[in-house]
Amino acid sequence: QVQLVESGGGLVQPGGSLRLSCAAGGFTTDSYAVAWFQQAPGREREGVSCITNSGLTTDYLDSGRGRFTISKDNAKNSVYLEMKNLGPEDTAVYYCASDRLFLCSGRFREEYDYWGQGTQVTVSS
Repeated sequence: QVQLVESGGGLVQPGGSLRLSCAAGGFTTDSYAVAWFQQAPGREREGVSCITNSGLTTDYLDSGRGRFTISKDNAKNSVYLEMKNLGPEDTAVYYCASDRLFLCSGRFREEYDYWGQGTQVTVSS
């Protein structure tokens, strides 16, 4: 049974940083790709970044390029999203997702079957 559990969200001031974690269960991160999504209030869930089983990364979110970095630790079966220089526009629920494929399925929500419960990130002074 696939499980994805996000953690690391919280309240951060503008300009601050956060590291989100996604702990995978029911599969190993060296077998399948994992993606991060964000869903801001009133907006569609959209892809942020994805990392393949072999560690290749793809960035989907234009506003995150240069600020958000996806990585993983196969020994911990976890995928991370390092976010820096955060602004109010980054306020959202962040989800990790997988489709149990070794390549990234894409940037759209409907391309992924397995989701975590999400972790809230709020950027505010």
